[in-house]
Amino acid sequence: MKTFLLCLIPFICLLLSSSSIQAQEVYENRVFEDNIQTVQLFPASDDFAAQMTSPVIALKSPVPLVLQFDDIAYESDRYSAKIIHCNADWTRSGLRDADYLEQYNEYNVDTYDYSINTRVPYIHYTFQIPRVNRSGNYIIKVYRGRDESKPLLTRRFMVYDNQVALGASVVPPSKNEDRRTAQQINVNVNYSNRELMDPLNNTLLVIRQNQRWDNAIVGLKYNNMREDLKQLQYQLFDGSNTFEAGNEFRFVDLRYVRTRGRNIASISMEEDAVFAEAGVDQSRRGQGYLEYLDINGQFGIFNVERQNHELESEYVLLTFNLETEELPSAPFVLGALSNWGKNPNAKMVYDQPSGKYQATLFLKQGWYDFQYGLRSDTDWDMEPFEGNHFQTENEYEVFFYYRDMGSRYDELIGYTILNPNKRRF
Repeated sequence: MKTFLLCLIPFICLLLSSSSIQAQEVYENRVFEDNIQTVQLFPASDDFAAQMTSPVIALKSPVPLVLQFDDIAYESDRYSAKIIHCNADWTRSGLRDADYLEQYNEYNVDTYDYSINTRVPYIHYTFQIPRVNRSGNYIIKVYRGRDESKPLLTRRFMVYDNQVALGASVVPPSKNEDRRTAQQINVNVNYSNRELMDPLNNTLLVIRQNQRWDNAIVGLKYNNMREDLKQLQYQLFDGSNTFEAGNEFRFVDLRYVRTRGRNIASISMEEDAVFAEAGVDQSRRGQGYLEYLDINGQFGIFNVERQNHELESEYVLLTFNLETEELPSAPFVLGALSNWGKNPNAKMVYDQPSGKYQATLFLKQGWYDFQYGLRSDTDWDMEPFEGNHFQTENEYEVFFYYRDMGSRYDELIGYTILNPNKRRF
């Protein structure tokens, strides 16, 4: 009987552990209510380019992150916000609120302004993210009243404390067959300023492209450890650190409503709404590479015709048009404008008479990058519509996490960004 119990106890522990893991929620960028629009989280700045900047800041940065969103409503509501510390896999960490915040973890979201003379009325909310005192992954969660079970939105952000030096570079892929269609990211980690216990098992490297999470490379193992240099080298030859290069993003210019911006075929201002048609797009697969500047799938709110971009910009019902034969599965409009396909309206519908796929998105005036793609098992496949070119300008970020022996959370002890505006090859 004793032997049987000894054999059974590990099985029970494993079962309980598995149940606990399954119960852990993985936090994502989500919007839970249709009336919540144009959610942005970026370092505070009046510069237009800040809107496209990744929500990543240093631990003691004097520049805070700012959350902005619109509520399509006539009257303001009572909203609250909470900060959640997460592990590297975006599940809730073992830290208590008091471990990473100096005040009570529930904040009033009460800074707002009403839109001015817009056809669709909205209320623009602004919330400055409180300072935290631990590095790692975080979620800002906004909910109605004081009831966390009624969420409006969740947004990811990262806080780093550079205790290791990251060197990263975009290089031609190791595999010859990928040389014309892919980009390889090699990384060196110098840990001379931070002792790493069992780095093979206690560290995690994450690389993401253009602020996307669906195709992020997670969990690469270093192929060389130089103890004399205190360096971990991720210079792999099996293609595991390689991204499809893709193509420069398409764009629509919605900075105007009284005239047509670039790639806008028509625009109509009605009494209570603004309607627009984007130009007819076609597949770029098999075409040569054309270099031009883009904003790597992001968007920025901007209004050329009025002074106050946040409060005087109109909302536009913009219809996208993709000319192609009917496909076994529908394409999606992808980019930050559709939360990378999570917006249900991003799925396109085939219009038989015109031979086009169409999707209509509700967008605030500004500049929007996008691409077309098909849903795959794990991420999005843009290649059938966009092609792949090794020359494409992309933005890459490298995150290096470490969990110390006995620690209850993953520290983000290294971060670097490969700026596409400064790096071409």
